[in-house]
Amino acid sequence: MTAVHVFDPAMCCSTGICGPSVDAELVRFAADLDWLKSQGIAVERFNLSQQPAAFADDAAVKVALETKGEAGLPVIKVDGEIKSSGVYPSRDELAAWAGLPVNAESAPKATSSGCCGPSTSSADPAKKSGCC
Repeated sequence: MTAVHVFDPAMCCSTGICGPSVDAELVRFAADLDWLKSQGIAVERFNLSQQPAAFADDAAVKVALETKGEAGLPVIKVDGEIKSSGVYPSRDELAAWAGLPVNAESAPKATSSGCCGPSTSSADPAKKSGCC
């Protein structure tokens, strides 16, 4: 089974989705990790402020911290190999690293009505195409 380990910077809680101002990037990433779990991927997160020993015990993560400092976090490891550091990867990247296909369920929903939706004006037939 594929295993994804996330080594997060120091945060107030395990996901960083708490407090008065929530970072939208952390919300998206938490949803992406939940999606990975629903696909049968083992996911484990480590928070620097709550689990510092996990960072010290992992040689590759320890080196990343020593060379880049906290700017190198998060570190994303898949099956023991660092795939990303310093940024939260996209769902597509996570899926690819985990060997999962990116399909309609994992991609954001798109509408089929054009870039701006259908026009409600019947005066100009060209505007009925849905393009701006």
